[in-house]
Amino acid sequence: MLGPRVWSSVRQGLSRALSSTVGGWASGEGRKVDISGIYPPVTTPFTATAEVDYGKLEENLHKLGTFPFRGFVVQGSNGEFPFLTSSERLEVGPSPVLCLLPSPTAACREDFLLPPAATQATVEMTVSMAQVGADAAMVVTPCYYHGRMNSAALIHHYTKVADLSPIPVVLYSVPANTGLDLPVDAVVTLSQHPNIVGIKDSGGDVTRIGLIVHKTRRQDFQVLAGSAGFLLASYAVGAVGGVCALANVLGAQVCQLERLCLTGQWEDAQKLQHRLIEPNTAVTRRFGIPGLKKTMDWFGYYGGPCRAPLQELSAAQEEALRLDFTSNGWL
Repeated sequence: MLGPRVWSSVRQGLSRALSSTVGGWASGEGRKVDISGIYPPVTTPFTATAEVDYGKLEENLHKLGTFPFRGFVVQGSNGEFPFLTSSERLEVGPSPVLCLLPSPTAACREDFLLPPAATQATVEMTVSMAQVGADAAMVVTPCYYHGRMNSAALIHHYTKVADLSPIPVVLYSVPANTGLDLPVDAVVTLSQHPNIVGIKDSGGDVTRIGLIVHKTRRQDFQVLAGSAGFLLASYAVGAVGGVCALANVLGAQVCQLERLCLTGQWEDAQKLQHRLIEPNTAVTRRFGIPGLKKTMDWFGYYGGPCRAPLQELSAAQEEALRLDFTSNGWL
């Protein structure tokens, strides 16, 4: 597990970055939890023998902490969470002193992604994560029995988790991995729960994102875009931030896009968004985590290998990946 001194240093870096953000950050007064901002979903570094490399994780966090992120999402899809053991999930997580989402009220939060497990197992993992210092849990839709996961089942699941969770819950809809969109009607119902603070929507349907914002406008509920590829469009329809894989390599640029949107500089935002679409697609849908980790190596981070069964890129794939970055002026 990373030591308190390391986490404290990362926190200080984020605090300095946040203090320079144009427009300031919402204080969160009167809200359940203010989750607005940009979050890189950090990768889990592995050694050549497939062990978690905690030293490289520390190095990556220090470098990422120099950007004006609101915080990090750890053990998400990009963190290869399905391939981590239960003990690794707790060790990769924070110590009790970890504080990655500083705000003017000094309230400190971090999002953890919880896998699509049984309701009771999800509750137990939420409690375990809270005990090691997490302050919010991002919970994926349960999906294994896909045909039975209707709105009623999903509302029951999330309500039970939120009722028993000692930390706030963020809904997570990622149909590319689960084959299941969290229905809008279920989101609207769940937005009324006092311990459910928002949703990360990775489906890429901006109409849906706008509808969720509209339907929950009377609730204390916030929407995060799940990708940098539709970040501008999501801000335009009322999202408050994004969890963006691309921020692991183009952190300054993704934060700049956020800044342009928040300050109404839509023409410049559009130009920047256009240059981020192909690189973002390359490290998400096209080449996935192997592509993201390879790009991290190019940009001075440690990407390294993935855990099997994920495979490394072929030479042709690596060349295509590089072209998506060079053709847009990033390499």
